[in-house]
Amino acid sequence: MSTYVYGITSSSHPAVPQDLGGVGDPPMPVRVLKEGELAAIVSDAPEGLRPKRRDLLAHQTVLAEAGAGGTLLPMRFGSVAPDDSAVTGVLAERTDHYEERLRALEDKVEYNVKATHVEEAVLHHVMASNSELRAFAEANRQAGGGSYEQKLQLGEMVAAAVKGQEAEDAGIVQQALEPLAAAVSVGPESTGWLANVSFLVDRDSAAGFAEAVDGLRQAHPHLDVRLNGPLPPYSFVEPGPSEPAETTTGE
Repeated sequence: MSTYVYGITSSSHPAVPQDLGGVGDPPMPVRVLKEGELAAIVSDAPEGLRPKRRDLLAHQTVLAEAGAGGTLLPMRFGSVAPDDSAVTGVLAERTDHYEERLRALEDKVEYNVKATHVEEAVLHHVMASNSELRAFAEANRQAGGGSYEQKLQLGEMVAAAVKGQEAEDAGIVQQALEPLAAAVSVGPESTGWLANVSFLVDRDSAAGFAEAVDGLRQAHPHLDVRLNGPLPPYSFVEPGPSEPAETTTGE
């Protein structure tokens, strides 16, 4: 049977609760595979695994329970290896890497920050900061709104200014928060977000990081800045001894 991998830790990590259940219906018993100085938190992988709410919550619960005892490298939902020996084999092969990651992530959490523009506010912002736009808009106004071509040109100028502002603001978000983080991981571009960045933060500094995000919002009211965390440091762990299962969204 395939092996579902929740995370990687040290072999000296406290044991997981005996009655801890993982993914599957009924929940698969969670167990520990040890290889030298490392251990993997695993269970049997149920057939036909899909990202249903029940299994997503089970994955998170196992990470929370296992992570409460010390540093844990979390695997993303759907990480499945062919069998137990495949898991221990990769632990043996990549011992140095995983031990370095465990040291680097000790007492750290992840915060994900996404930002987008507040539409009306960013329009006011680019008009206020761009004298050429203001002059062109005023000329159109004095001309009774301007011709169709002039209106079209103004719209294109505004769109270009907003696009440029997106790139500038993405840099502002990262530069404002990066000094407070031990590491930064820029997420994939996604529709609707001008910034999608994960920050690795000392657990003891989490409150200060959240305050810095609030300060960013206040300093740049044309930005909608959203903070998610604290999270297991998914973005700072390379793929583990598994391959993502083929999954589709379900309930």
